[in-house]
Amino acid sequence: MKNYFSLLMVVTFLFAVSCTGGQKKSDDSSADSEKQATVEEAAGPNELTGAEQEEGWMLLFDGETSEGWRGVNKDHFPAGWEVVDGTLHCKESGQGEAGAEDGGDILYEQKFSNFVLKFDWKISEGGNSGVFYLGQEVEGDPIWKTAPEFQVLDNERHPDAMLGENGNRQSASLYDLIPADPQNTKPAGEWNSAEILVYDGTVVHKQNGETVLEYHLWTDDWNELVADSKFPELNPDWANVAKEGYIALQDHGDAVWYKNIKIREL
Repeated sequence: MKNYFSLLMVVTFLFAVSCTGGQKKSDDSSADSEKQATVEEAAGPNELTGAEQEEGWMLLFDGETSEGWRGVNKDHFPAGWEVVDGTLHCKESGQGEAGAEDGGDILYEQKFSNFVLKFDWKISEGGNSGVFYLGQEVEGDPIWKTAPEFQVLDNERHPDAMLGENGNRQSASLYDLIPADPQNTKPAGEWNSAEILVYDGTVVHKQNGETVLEYHLWTDDWNELVADSKFPELNPDWANVAKEGYIALQDHGDAVWYKNIKIREL
C-alpha cells in the first residue's frame, strides 16, 4: 500500500510538471507569434508593411531614386530637386514661383482617379509648397491651373498664412478655398503626416491623424465656392476638375522634403 501511494505521488508530480512545461511552451509560441507580427508591421521609411502590400498599397517613392517622377511638361527629373537621405527634396532657389533655371513642379507619371494618398512632409523656415491631385498637363501652363492643392506651408513665417480668408492658405487647407480645421501643423523643420482621399468626387484632407476638411467636387456648392475665388480669373474652367489626373509636388522656390509617399487605389 505504501509503495502504491508513493508511486501515485510520483505520477501526479510528473503529470503536473508535464502540464506546466506544455503551458510554457504554448505561451512562448504565442509570444513569438506576437513578436513576429510586431516586426512585420514595423516597416522602415519608404517601405510597405506586409499588411499594406496585401491591401494593395503602392510606393510612389522608393527613397533612393527619382524613378517614376519627372518635371511637369518635361521629359526629365529637374535639377531643382534631388533625392537625399530618403527624401524627395526641393532645393531652395530664393526666387519663389519663378524657381531655378531647371526647377519647377514634379509629377508622378501615372494618373489616378479614386485613391487614398499618404505622405510625410517637412518645410523649411518661411517655406511654401503643396501637393496637387487630379492635375493635368497643359503645355505652357503650371499644373495648379487644373488641380486642387493640399497646401504645405510654414504657418508661423510665410505671408500666405495671413492672406486668403479664415486661414484657407494655411497648411493642409484646400489652397485658397477651404481652411484646415483643426489647424494642427507642426512647426517648420518637423515632420507632418498627411492623407488625401478622393472617391467619386468626395475629397478628404487629413493631417497628423485628424480629418481637417471634406468637400465634394462637381456639386452646386463646389461651383459656388470656386466662383467666389480667384481661380476663374486664372482659368475659367478651373471648377471642372478632371476625374483622373496626376499627383504633383510644388516647387515654390523654398526647401521642402517629402517621404513615405504611397497610394492605394479604390
